[in-house]
Amino acid sequence: MTKADLIDAVHAKAEGLSKKSVGEIVDAVFDAAADAIRDGGRFSYPGFGTFTVKESPEREGRNPQTGAAMQIKASKSVRFKPAPKFKDSL
Repeated sequence: MTKADLIDAVHAKAEGLSKKSVGEIVDAVFDAAADAIRDGGRFSYPGFGTFTVKESPEREGRNPQTGAAMQIKASKSVRFKPAPKFKDSL
């Protein structure tokens, strides 16, 4: 599903709202969720799931072409854990 598909789906269910206003609402929701993850490290929506920040420490790895040892920098990524109700519906 693309952003346009999401806006179309929400627009079909929201009576009295224009596509432009639905697009602004969708943008605002995702901006708020990103801010919550960035600031607090966690965003949870009941019945859907939880987004958390996962920190990976610096570690030693190998270059697959040469086999030489190299350092892989520490990084952060976002993890998603579906709510049991959502997971059971899949």
